[in-house]
Amino acid sequence: MENKRVLLAVVLSLAVLLGWNFLFPTPKQSPPPQATTSEPPAGTAPAAPATPIGNLPAFAPTPGRMVTVKTPLYTAVFNSMGGVLDSFALSEYRQTIATDSPLVNLVSDLSRQKAPLGLLINGQPTWQAAKWSLEGGDLNLAAGQSGALTFVGQLGDLRIERTLTFTAGNYLFDEKLALINASNVPVSLKVAVALAVEKLSEKSESYNVTKVAYFNDSGLETVTSGKDLDQGIIADKGVKWASVESNYFIMAAVPLEPGYLGKAKFEDGVYRVAMEKDAVSVTAASRVDLPSAYYLGPKETAFLAKAPGNLAASVDYGWFDFIAKPLLILLDFLHGYVGNYGVAIILLTIIIKIVFWPLTHKSYKSMNQLRKLQPFMAQIREKHKDDRQKMNEEMMRLYKTYKVNPAGGCLPMVVQIPVFIGLYQALLNAIELRHAPFITYVPFTDIVWLADLSVKDPFYVTPIVMGATMFLQQKMTPAPGDPTQAKIMLALPIVFTFMFLNFPSGLVVYWLVNNVLSIAQQWHLMKKSDAA
Repeated sequence: MENKRVLLAVVLSLAVLLGWNFLFPTPKQSPPPQATTSEPPAGTAPAAPATPIGNLPAFAPTPGRMVTVKTPLYTAVFNSMGGVLDSFALSEYRQTIATDSPLVNLVSDLSRQKAPLGLLINGQPTWQAAKWSLEGGDLNLAAGQSGALTFVGQLGDLRIERTLTFTAGNYLFDEKLALINASNVPVSLKVAVALAVEKLSEKSESYNVTKVAYFNDSGLETVTSGKDLDQGIIADKGVKWASVESNYFIMAAVPLEPGYLGKAKFEDGVYRVAMEKDAVSVTAASRVDLPSAYYLGPKETAFLAKAPGNLAASVDYGWFDFIAKPLLILLDFLHGYVGNYGVAIILLTIIIKIVFWPLTHKSYKSMNQLRKLQPFMAQIREKHKDDRQKMNEEMMRLYKTYKVNPAGGCLPMVVQIPVFIGLYQALLNAIELRHAPFITYVPFTDIVWLADLSVKDPFYVTPIVMGATMFLQQKMTPAPGDPTQAKIMLALPIVFTFMFLNFPSGLVVYWLVNNVLSIAQQWHLMKKSDAA
């Protein structure tokens, strides 16, 4: 087998891997079951034990109003009628790079109609069916402070108390839900809290889609299929949390006790995710407490690591996650010194190139040996063009005579592919690159250029130059004997250029710098070899 045949297989495999996040099939799942008050299925964890109650204070409903919770990280607005979210604006994130751009608000006008953080009892929307009052008022929390709001509702003989506790310096807030049965008969309740999000990414961002995710006994599961979400999905195997998320932001519900189902559906332009607990038994004159937590904010590992339920698993970089995360840590470390993520990407690429220098050197040396055998190989092809078996035998004899391994140029590169893919995924999903500038303006002008490494190059300069460097690499490597293979190899730079046109510019910068360093290394080896 000739060297280029192996190289062709490797490069095409790399292209498939790069496009994998566009090709993931999602298994079809059954739609969620209808609400029921029957006994829980076998294996369902029991609810917290009921606690006897004394005399309940009289309930006095109050008119609905908005209450605000302000922290250094976000400003949240709740409706006192059930604790439904009306707004959740992130203080450190804007919609665009413009200084006067609106803050990222995880609750839009459309999703507000689906009552995000709304509580359902036996399928009833309590924010509409119950009467409510509010204990507490607006909170303005400084660093180190915490505060709470309690929404008290009355639904027939059922008293509902939702106590939300907020801590400055964290996107996570807790809920202690108390269900108090004031009647003289036991009740069995289905309890669910739903999140609702219109979208967390732009439709034009094909590499950054809004999706549903949940974490269960099998690990992280994601659903992007519109067909499945239109029908509705259910996850019932030890669900630890459920969320709606994009590459950069996440809204997650995290129950703090077992026995919950995760449900999701896309309807009326809104993603709805619910954590549901069936058959919560509350005996007469007693109460049951159901604790949970919510995380609404950026997918920053430092914050997610503090959340329960292994919510940090929502930051996933695919097959080579174990490689991508250390590389991202190193990227952040370099950024701490240079203060520019574009420069940090260049430095990181150089470091990776140095680490793999011996392997790439061996690869290029092997390819250079093949390059020198090209005239002999051409003679063999011409001589035995009608006898492929004889041609292959002569080729193998040629390789053996000159002690050349035809696969020697590819195998060292295969070892590096996991690192390439890992860093690719890290740069594609890292919130650190969102609105991070590299070269803000075209030199000597006021024209905005690479001012945001998480979006495409507006003038397509970097992907076109990247394609040119790939073409130059192709010209520097030995051409395959098969004309069809030669055409395919020559077309790959064009294919990659079109693939990268709309990719985040931070990713293109990495690939471009890697190509330039590879060309320099290969040219140095060829010059040294020719001189010898």
